Amino acid sequence: MSTLQEKINQTIVDVIDFPKEGIVYKDITPLFLNPDLSDEIVDAFVEKAKGKVDIVCGIESRGFLYGIQIAQKLKVPFVLIRKAGKLPPPTISQSYDLEYGQATIEVNSNYIKDGARVLIHDDVLATGGTAEACAKLVEKCGGKTTQFSFIVDLTFLNGKDKLTSFTTDIITLIEY
Repeated sequence: MSTLQEKINQTIVDVIDFPKEGIVYKDITPLFLNPDLSDEIVDAFVEKAKGKVDIVCGIESRGFLYGIQIAQKLKVPFVLIRKAGKLPPPTISQSYDLEYGQATIEVNSNYIKDGARVLIHDDVLATGGTAEACAKLVEKCGGKTTQFSFIVDLTFLNGKDKLTSFTTDIITLIEY
């Protein structure tokens, strides 16, 4: 029987030269075609988060897909982290650098309470910039990021380096 890591690796598709030449894009969308595998993925995250978090924050948009399921199984609230201008007020925002330019994300400032232990979930950990910005948003709300979770870690981009100042509890299911 295959391990969860092997199943994920066999399901993720490499897309050559996407979104630009020289990039090998790791397409996770085939994971959603297999409900049993998706259940295993969610259960793996839940097992590592039990008793450690009060809230799950999902990063737009693929962090929503498993993030809400993780929150439901943990019986904790799910909070959306979205691109600027997509949430109704009251919101707080955090800008961060991209390879070429800047982006801004927002959260409803009423949804993360003082002292809340927060799991930030997304699909892929690349450079870590977006997850780092999310952790800063959590802090602005008075919460504490106690865990990050990702399906894939692109280790050659060293994204974990940006996150360890918030927590060393960084869960990834597969590394490339």
